[in-house]
Amino acid sequence: MSLTNLAAILDPAAPDDRALIIQLSPEGDEQRRLSYGEGRARIAALARGLLKRGLERGQAVAIVAANSADYLILYMATMAAGLVSVCVNHKLPRETVAHIMKDSAVVLAIADAERAPLVAELVPTVPIEQLDTLLDPGPFAPVDMAFEETAMVLYTSGSTGLPKGVPLSHGGYLWATGATPEQRPGIEGRKAIIAAPLFHMNGLFSAKLVMINGGTIALMAAFTAAGYIRAIDRLRIDMVTSVPTMLALVMRETEELAKADLSCVTVAVTGSAPSTPEFFEQMHRLFPNAETANSWGTTESGPIAFGPHPEGIAKPMGALGYPRTGLEVRFVGNDPDQGVLHICTPALMSGYLNRAADTKRRLIDGWYDTGDVMRRDANGFVFFVGRADDMFQCGGENVYPGEVEKLLGRHADVAQVCVVPVADEIKYQLPVAFVVPKPGTSPSEDTLRRFALDNGPAYAHPRAVWFLDELPLAGTNKIDRKALIDRAAAAFAREGTRRV
Repeated sequence: MSLTNLAAILDPAAPDDRALIIQLSPEGDEQRRLSYGEGRARIAALARGLLKRGLERGQAVAIVAANSADYLILYMATMAAGLVSVCVNHKLPRETVAHIMKDSAVVLAIADAERAPLVAELVPTVPIEQLDTLLDPGPFAPVDMAFEETAMVLYTSGSTGLPKGVPLSHGGYLWATGATPEQRPGIEGRKAIIAAPLFHMNGLFSAKLVMINGGTIALMAAFTAAGYIRAIDRLRIDMVTSVPTMLALVMRETEELAKADLSCVTVAVTGSAPSTPEFFEQMHRLFPNAETANSWGTTESGPIAFGPHPEGIAKPMGALGYPRTGLEVRFVGNDPDQGVLHICTPALMSGYLNRAADTKRRLIDGWYDTGDVMRRDANGFVFFVGRADDMFQCGGENVYPGEVEKLLGRHADVAQVCVVPVADEIKYQLPVAFVVPKPGTSPSEDTLRRFALDNGPAYAHPRAVWFLDELPLAGTNKIDRKALIDRAAAAFAREGTRRV
């Protein structure tokens, strides 16, 4: 029988005594272990309990908590009951969380003790520490759902203005999880570590891929680089999932890495932010026995869009991959092989919640305007160039920060880099860079500026370079570009020097 409910994806062939979730502390220590048998029973009991409480099909339940085994179980149980799971970014300001609760019409929240004050005065709230009070033990078959019925609502990061609600359907995400059979041999019945927050698509989709393949989720309550390394080593993790900033922090933990054996990793996936070919070379050194993959997706269009070439052509280093079967892509601009990516996929959102104007701007005749500038090579492989809205002009030339970051990332002493614009009276805007050096190196500003001038267009070289121990992260573990733009403006004004 075909599945209609996203919560029914747990591999039925996984034995009851196999570990489903191993909950880890930020230090990488095991806190709790939940088997497939216990997980199935707990999902059923929670689904029954939520409906027994009087909740009705299609109503929204918010989860406002740190990563935990019960977070994932609750997420699945909500959808199994035909309810809508709203995974709330609890790192947002209180007034923004209040907007999310109202915007998505949440009728019940489950929150941990630290985050309950964000929502307790807005809607009835159950402490996640007392989740057992909601249990109604017994069998439960996930509710049959139509393809287009909403399974969950995730919110965009809201770097400008309030975050937008993105309703995602049962059918669309069943397609997404089932559209990746080539990943199954790498994770079937094996352990995968997830440290990204579960209010973000990266972590949630990684968890679903593990569940559908009968694997074990090693779930960190919060990411720390040292804890991540220790957990991989101790649990002999097969698959790592991450965003590039997380792995960049891992690579700096030279003492912890010296004590660990990461040769167990056979699949290493990073995504949700652009990476350079040089970064993937570093990943190969970090995980010497792993096949590395650069994952790309958006909240609005689905978590995965590119994969292997249908003719078996090897994927070039740094490429996102070849468009997957079942979706369509096009490049909007003057060049048919480079431009803003528009995508049409079964996992596409129906439209932003309560935002008709934004929906009209982004959804065009069934195509989603991703805002990402991509290019396609002669074999059809797609590469990320930069965000269209990150692009700025310097002396009449278009500068894509992602391209400058890739260029600087090729320098042997650069571990991480973020390029942002600063205002200029003559050139309009100038590129500047924040750089995290590799451990044991001390590159100079002049060295990196000269490297950029020697290897790229003069107009795109950074007019200033500042060195940091680490780049600031937003709540989704992506680089907080807005914070760096503000910091660059202040530093450039303070220095009182314009470099041309």
